[in-house]
Amino acid sequence: MAKKLEPIHPGEALKELFLKPLKLSGYRLAKGTGMPQTQISEILRGKRGITAESALLLGAFFGTSAEVWIRMQAEYDLRRARRKIAARLKKVNARMAEEAYTQSV
Repeated sequence: MAKKLEPIHPGEALKELFLKPLKLSGYRLAKGTGMPQTQISEILRGKRGITAESALLLGAFFGTSAEVWIRMQAEYDLRRARRKIAARLKKVNARMAEEAYTQSV
């Protein structure tokens, strides 16, 4: 069975899809958005997530919607959570199927 890839943190996407192609540094992004440089650095290293406020600032800076950044963060969070509780999810699904079968008999 193929090993599943780790979800990509929004900071990695920010770095690879926005900063590198535009030849921007984290410092320049911090200056342009007014966000603290430590916050930008932590986002880029995957140590901090994208908040609603940072999504608005990134959207304004790059000309994207804030929703793009929020969706990216939400997708990342859901994938990580899904992996973390995969066994529990299977049990819940099995229980639901069993209850549905029992009620139909």
